[in-house]
Amino acid sequence: MPDIDLIKRLRDETGAGVMECKRALEQCGSYEAAVAHLRRKGLAIAQKKTHRATHEGLVEAYIHADGRLGSLVEVNCETDFVARTEEFKRLAHELAMQVAATGPSYVSREDVPPEVVQGWRSELLQEAEASGKPPSVLERIVQGRLEKYFQQSCLLEQPYIRDPERTVKELIDEHVARFGENIRVRRFVRFEVSG
Repeated sequence: MPDIDLIKRLRDETGAGVMECKRALEQCGSYEAAVAHLRRKGLAIAQKKTHRATHEGLVEAYIHADGRLGSLVEVNCETDFVARTEEFKRLAHELAMQVAATGPSYVSREDVPPEVVQGWRSELLQEAEASGKPPSVLERIVQGRLEKYFQQSCLLEQPYIRDPERTVKELIDEHVARFGENIRVRRFVRFEVSG
């Protein structure tokens, strides 16, 4: 039987139920494997909820300590009950901090206008052709660089600033599994005093 403190730590980290944490520790054999298992399970739950409407939520602000940088982010969920919880407010604050720190341009890759993607693709293809690489690898080079662009400019695809092993989308999906509700970043804006 797994240690109670280990079960509690796993519950705090993943948001899964006590019995689910106990079973995961018993089945997986190690704490790290149990975390990975529960995160995968949480992502599957989140995928099932993506179609559900999100009409509640809140707008969260983050102002950096020196007052020269800040952001606003609108995070939506399904019910007012979840929107008022401290955990949801913390998530919204983390997302506002992420926006302030990284300066993304879009919420997701679906928000990037097709003409912007096509422009980047053309520019990257010209660079790749100029490098003298064989034509058989040009498309892979362009696709790889385009993926890197999405990871830098799309909030949901960025590495989470507090844990670069996870993306912002994975952070949100973990909260979807915890709350049992769909959560969506609707929009954001970032402000910086230009010197």
